[in-house]
Amino acid sequence: MRFPRTHRDPVEVNLTPLIDVVFLLLIFFMVSTTFETRQALELELPESVSGLAAEVSPVTLVITATGMYRVGERALTEDELSEVLADQAEQAREYGLVLEADGQARHAAVVRALDLAGTLGIRQVRIATTEATTTRAEIP
Repeated sequence: MRFPRTHRDPVEVNLTPLIDVVFLLLIFFMVSTTFETRQALELELPESVSGLAAEVSPVTLVITATGMYRVGERALTEDELSEVLADQAEQAREYGLVLEADGQARHAAVVRALDLAGTLGIRQVRIATTEATTTRAEIP
């Protein structure tokens, strides 16, 4: 007895719906991703290879390596700094503030001084640097 053989179609995987789903997922993740925006100053302190000496400002704030503050020749604590800088804020707003931070000073001390200047409305802050002893060609 002869049984009739049924003709089977070859089995194939249709990739079109899979590609559509992956593409939609890709679009979803691209749209829903939030990008980090940094709103911080990115600085390299305290050297400058090429720079001009700034004119003398009436308000100069010095931060020592130990984290102490000085305005003029007067050594200040953190609490005294806010009072003294508030007294000289008008001059600093007009002529600017020069910040001289030691290269070994803690970053927190520098940020604290910049934050205090910002709260007092001092917008023109210059960071004093010294000229580097090496030139750009010598830096690897």
